[in-house]
Amino acid sequence: MLEETMKCVRCGACKAFCPTYIEGLSEAISPRGRVILIRNLIDKRLESSDALIDDIYSCLLCEACKGECPLRIDISSIIYEGRKILAKDDKRGRYLRWLVRLFSRYPSYGFRISKSILAVLSPYLYKKEIVPFRLDLPESPLRDEYHVLRPHKRKGRVAIFTGCSTNYLFPHLGLSLINVLLNLGYEVILPKGEVCCGAPLRELGLENDAVRMAVRNIDTFGKLHVEAVLTLCPTCLLSIRHQYKQIAGGTIHKAMDISEFLLERLFDIESRGPEGMTVSYHDPCHHIHSTGIAKEPREIMNRLGLNIVEMDEKGCCGFAGFFSFRHRGLSRALLRKKTDSFRRTGAEALVTACPGCIMQLRTGIKDIPIYHIIEVIELFMRRPAI
Repeated sequence: MLEETMKCVRCGACKAFCPTYIEGLSEAISPRGRVILIRNLIDKRLESSDALIDDIYSCLLCEACKGECPLRIDISSIIYEGRKILAKDDKRGRYLRWLVRLFSRYPSYGFRISKSILAVLSPYLYKKEIVPFRLDLPESPLRDEYHVLRPHKRKGRVAIFTGCSTNYLFPHLGLSLINVLLNLGYEVILPKGEVCCGAPLRELGLENDAVRMAVRNIDTFGKLHVEAVLTLCPTCLLSIRHQYKQIAGGTIHKAMDISEFLLERLFDIESRGPEGMTVSYHDPCHHIHSTGIAKEPREIMNRLGLNIVEMDEKGCCGFAGFFSFRHRGLSRALLRKKTDSFRRTGAEALVTACPGCIMQLRTGIKDIPIYHIIEVIELFMRRPAI
């Protein structure tokens, strides 16, 4: 990582695309600034401090700078390295770090404990703005109920990487995906051995924990004979498709976003949805900057007869990288820009492809429906399969 930081020639090309720099206009919270700070931290010319921790942890990890560096410096990996070094001194984030580690190691117990605690504390935490949105957990996770589901007539076999957000916060999105897949004739596997993709752990500097999760997921999904491993979460896809190679030396083969997989299979859908409806689409950061998925969801919606009105603000919604929990002022500023841009479109609904973005956007847009792309697709299916 030290060698990677030394590549930076301080040209500043990255600054024009960094949402935190654009909001804060401080060199220390620009990609270039953070690279220089971490270089000095690794070199031991700079010691850990609360100010340094805030600067490094303010990064969204949205990867907007990724394609703009002329030298192709891996800025995100440098940020992860800095957070790993600083984690032991980050007193402000120690409780969040403890909770995320506990939840990732013992997810079933963590879910039940969290549900009991949040039933009492969620309104208070939301009112005091300790968390930016209400945390209401469902009755049960997705994977507690389903493992293998078979269609009436099988034409293929796929697995779902549910991810923590779909499994524990939005199981109805997983049910929508399962319904679509069964209607298209696909047997659906939800393997019991799946664990967190590791992204929340790595974002908090818990690199070793993230590696353990990656190795377990690679082993679990590597045993399956499936046509594809599908996910509803851009961050999960970024982790398992790209970052696992860096941190664990392997990957989950055939990992795909649901839009990639379904785009060429929609001819089997008999349209019955609200044709002519006007929607706008929000690109999750990890899709547009890392996985390259932008045209697929739009083409799907076009095929389904929806009218798409583009927003003039293409940036981050403010949720990325646990950003909302540390720098709420900047998070709210980014959300406000996004919601104002959406309202200028006059669209009847907002569609995205990220559970985290849905949580964030619903804090700023309460009067207009916000859907995951899989919910839109399900509206056009002929009949429920489950």
